[in-house]
Amino acid sequence: MIRAAILCLLATGARAETFVAARTIPAQTVIRAGDLVGQDLDVPGAVSDPVQAIGMEARVALYAGRPIPLADIGFPAVVERNAIVPMIFTGTAIQIATEGRALDRAGPGDVIRVMNLSSRNTVTARIGADGAAHVLP
Repeated sequence: MIRAAILCLLATGARAETFVAARTIPAQTVIRAGDLVGQDLDVPGAVSDPVQAIGMEARVALYAGRPIPLADIGFPAVVERNAIVPMIFTGTAIQIATEGRALDRAGPGDVIRVMNLSSRNTVTARIGADGAAHVLP
């Protein structure tokens, strides 16, 4: 007599951990480890690993108990609105450097508008880690 063992596995939906704000975090505040609390939620587009948020800056106010959308955090700003920044345009065989006025607040990698102080023309530039505005083609 052969006994057959039947193993029945029931699949349940996997839950992911989402991190929420432990307190209300004002805009332009750098997020610390104590500002995050993990909850057993699955919220697409929200912080799912504390490494994604620690050391980043809140772009808007983040309210206690609510998931933190990745779009609402970014690198800490290195350029303030109305700051005078070096503008660098790099072409195929030429590089031009001048000064411009940042028209927005930005962190490294952010794309903002910058006004050339000489010509008063406004261009779009990507901010470097050093705060320089690299003009986009």
